[in-house]
Amino acid sequence: MTDDALMLEALAEAHAGARYREVPIGCVIARQGRILARAHDMRESTNDPTAHAEILAIRRAARVTGTWRLAGCALYATVEPCAMCAGAIVLARLDRVVYGADSPKSGAVRTLFRVLEDPLLNHRVDVTCGVRADQAASLLQAFFRGLRGE
Repeated sequence: MTDDALMLEALAEAHAGARYREVPIGCVIARQGRILARAHDMRESTNDPTAHAEILAIRRAARVTGTWRLAGCALYATVEPCAMCAGAIVLARLDRVVYGADSPKSGAVRTLFRVLEDPLLNHRVDVTCGVRADQAASLLQAFFRGLRGE
């Protein structure tokens, strides 16, 4: 599967989360184009501040592969990962991150911080940003407009 196709899968996860009134952020993890895990944010339904789509997908991919080392895998997120998720991406040894929309308030890949390429850390991650960014941003904007009753 291509980056575009895998991002469409992540967007489908984001839509699934929105149906449960979760912030519509979706994530898939793939190896050689085959999806190993998928998740959407679940902070509201679990009352867990760490239940971000990326964290949940990393946990699921580790279970599927039988190892916490996700070398050879790529993570596709609809929105730029935060500092917590970027740290987990480094610790999981993911090879690559592809994300859609930038996150000006919490982005830790390119916007506020550059965790995935920090030379002080023991692992660096290749990054591709902006894949279907308009769709990811529109989904978030519509969700928050709905919460405000607009």
